[in-house]
Amino acid sequence: MSLIEQKFARLATDNAPGQEVRQRGDGLDALLKGDVLPGTPVDFSHGDVNENAFAPTPGSLEAFVAGVESGGEQAYTEYRGRADLRMQVAEHLARFTGSPVSGADELIITPGTQGALFLSIASTVAPGDKVAIVRPDYFANRKLVEFIGGEIVPIEMDYLNHADRAGLDLDQLEAAFKAGVKTFLFSNPNNPAGVVYSKDEIGQIAALANRYGATVIVDQLYSRLRYPGVEYTHLRAAGIDPGNVITIMGPSKTESLSGYRLGVAFGAPKLLDRMEKLQAIVSLRAPGYCQAVLRTWFEEPEGYMQERIGQHQAIRDDLLQVLRAVDGVAARTPEAGSYLFPRLPRLTVAPQDFVRILRRQAGVTVTPGTEFSPDAGDSIRLNFSQNRAAALHAIERTAELVRRYRA
Repeated sequence: MSLIEQKFARLATDNAPGQEVRQRGDGLDALLKGDVLPGTPVDFSHGDVNENAFAPTPGSLEAFVAGVESGGEQAYTEYRGRADLRMQVAEHLARFTGSPVSGADELIITPGTQGALFLSIASTVAPGDKVAIVRPDYFANRKLVEFIGGEIVPIEMDYLNHADRAGLDLDQLEAAFKAGVKTFLFSNPNNPAGVVYSKDEIGQIAALANRYGATVIVDQLYSRLRYPGVEYTHLRAAGIDPGNVITIMGPSKTESLSGYRLGVAFGAPKLLDRMEKLQAIVSLRAPGYCQAVLRTWFEEPEGYMQERIGQHQAIRDDLLQVLRAVDGVAARTPEAGSYLFPRLPRLTVAPQDFVRILRRQAGVTVTPGTEFSPDAGDSIRLNFSQNRAAALHAIERTAELVRRYRA
């Protein structure tokens, strides 16, 4: 296999949201036990943005139409995004994070937070650079660093055995910095586990980054969907050198605006300059008409976000109750976001086969844990931003199959 073939082989997309339908069922029939379980199919690999679940926030379609009607001035914005929109978004983000944001030179609008993630990593990592990545964490982190040619240094997060913090191994992180790591990449709230880093953990990350001159990229995509009583500390407001931090956010999850492909990155001007240059040759800009939808971000009707958080909390608790009734299942209660990351008991089939069996026999699609860490083969990730009744029935079928295939 050539080097370029090897490079792209590591970017496997078989288990990415929406890609499962492309998988083959070779050899699965011989593993099946029992009958198919009836019920409405549910795809837990991504959130349901339809009207019967979590539709996009009010006014988003109208804002998009207004953008279309404004014509060329909206279609052909600056590469960083339309200036007046950047100023508006920067004001909201400054208030939300507790630290100033300049819309002129510290913020860029990107094609989704995925675009922001790619630009951030590509603007800070060169081939051969050591990059610290949490395990488990968002699956694209590893793939993007490998594609660019960086060397991954894993940092473990023992999320199941801690209730008061994420469980990041800070000694391991410091050792990584001492060994030459100059970039640290993590999500907070964590995707897939839904845990939130404690104030002490964030403070120590900031202190370590300052001590060793490291750049930190923090993905805060779910930081608005936090459950009652959860304390959240924004890294950029925790004393970190502002020249060494990039924060990524966007309206695709909590606000169900994923179809508009909008994200933002904000932080050090020198890094944002690089990101703009890269975006100019990758996509030119975030979709011009769609950028107008950002006018609705942080502008939702009064009480809207509290209601949406409450709805997600109710589904979360429903699903946890069913899962915890299954012997051998371990699941920490997510403190934010819409992901569950339960660890399953030992099964009579391989974990990757169980994921396929689950889809075949129960109509339930989940993401295998190995997407988020090579050590998480016994876990699955579920996005519970779904219709509540459908999600509950789907998790009941999942629980029944876990019992059926338990070793």
